[in-house]
Amino acid sequence: MEHVDFSRRSVKRRNATSSGTEFAFRTHTTTARAFAHETLVCASGRVSGVGVGCTTVDSFTSIGPLAGTRSICAFVEELVLVQFSFNHSRWSTTTGHLIYKCGGIDKRTIEKFEKEAQEMGKGSFKYAWVLDKLKAERERGITIDIALWKFETAKYYVTIIDAPGHRDFIKNMITGTSQADCAVLIVAAGTGEFEAGISKNGQTREHALLAFTLGVKQLIVGVNKMDSTEPPYNEARFEEIKKEVSSYIKKIGYNPAAVAFVPISGWHGDNMLEPSTKMPWFKGWAVERKEGKADGKCLIEALDAILPPSRPTDKPLRLPLQDVYKIGGIGTVPVGRVETGVIKPGTVVVFAPVNLTTEVKSVEMHHEALQEAVPGDNVGFNVKNVSVKELRRGYVAGDSKNAPPKGAADFTAQVIVLNHPGQISNGYTPVLDCHTAHIACKFSEIKEKVDRRSGKSTEDNPKSIKSGDAAIVILVPSKPLCVESFQEFPPLGRFAVRDMRQTVAVGVIKAVSFKDAAGGKVTKAAEKATKGKK
Repeated sequence: MEHVDFSRRSVKRRNATSSGTEFAFRTHTTTARAFAHETLVCASGRVSGVGVGCTTVDSFTSIGPLAGTRSICAFVEELVLVQFSFNHSRWSTTTGHLIYKCGGIDKRTIEKFEKEAQEMGKGSFKYAWVLDKLKAERERGITIDIALWKFETAKYYVTIIDAPGHRDFIKNMITGTSQADCAVLIVAAGTGEFEAGISKNGQTREHALLAFTLGVKQLIVGVNKMDSTEPPYNEARFEEIKKEVSSYIKKIGYNPAAVAFVPISGWHGDNMLEPSTKMPWFKGWAVERKEGKADGKCLIEALDAILPPSRPTDKPLRLPLQDVYKIGGIGTVPVGRVETGVIKPGTVVVFAPVNLTTEVKSVEMHHEALQEAVPGDNVGFNVKNVSVKELRRGYVAGDSKNAPPKGAADFTAQVIVLNHPGQISNGYTPVLDCHTAHIACKFSEIKEKVDRRSGKSTEDNPKSIKSGDAAIVILVPSKPLCVESFQEFPPLGRFAVRDMRQTVAVGVIKAVSFKDAAGGKVTKAAEKATKGKK
């Protein structure tokens, strides 16, 4: 099949025309551009062929999937890490030290920023200052070599980019831009600091609960500032914090036996990359999980012990559209990230919820034709006999011959109300962000209140729910919408409830009542392809 480079043609998106170069750029940055306040960059696999990208969100750092990570290895898996702490400078110091020690910042740059930090009287915040200075320069539009933001472990290549805001974190995590596979909790061991942090509005508990609810089952705990305990590097203080944290993460649903607890100093570098001589009592961390045991002494070894997510290539194709382009001389080119399954030239795809069927002529990523695209790939694919006006962001492409996606009549979900000023009752109609879709949905029935951790019913048919409550509800979309159960297709089964310009609740879909898919358009290309394969 002849391959035509999309990037050399004029591009039209709705009524706007742009250059082919911009299209090529958008093809592999649409995930990042989906949200106004987030920027992502590509990262490539090393030893194990794992691609890692990273975004920072307030006191969080989430390492997330990016387009084009297959450019280095034939089989690159996406690894996502979310790091959270009680205080922004603590994660900055820890992360800054990792980048510095792993060679992610050139010597001249670090010396320049160290000198400035000393002059400003912030020498004790050297590593955090480096990160803050890099962010400030980027925000002012000064170009900084992206290599400054990378560090390597024995297995992974990590790039750190900033995207502030707790609400952005929740929305992006749910919609799939930075869905995490592992969480890293950084707690401060300093006298009084741990106690203050763990009780501070319960936000870290909330984040940990969110992470677990949304499918983040791996956890690492870094007990930071061991140099500021009384006395310094105190074993009893580490064990006290380990016991306390183990207790509350167990209540959430994590198994403490599968969690690595590492005593560290982000400032001095103790147990970050190499075993510390100041904590001879620490014999190392060890985890037990069904996939096997792992052990080590440093934080970076714990990162390397993260299990890469499974690649759902064996599941039916699900590809939520992020954008649709019209390219001169080519035709209509939808763009999106493959969440499950495989898409390749010749695939007869159906677009839900409109049930439009056509044939894929070619698939492209980074100016290169692909024989097939797999989960994690952000691709553009050319479809024939389809107008750009017939497709839109939020539609989902699937294989017409293998459990194709359908529109939802209604769906049952478990929701957790995070931040709503009043009561939510039957009839409430906020906007739901689910994968790339943005559709108003009505709470048609609040069936029962449930325990947030166990999911067990606590009250049938409540009149309303409020902040802090979890409930099983039936939602009805106001416009055609394609969603799936979280168990079958996680990226299409989690959502954020948006109202008053903020995330008021999150949810996971338990079951979907699908509409009858009969009566949709079937293009001539699809008919021809179907006949040819008989």
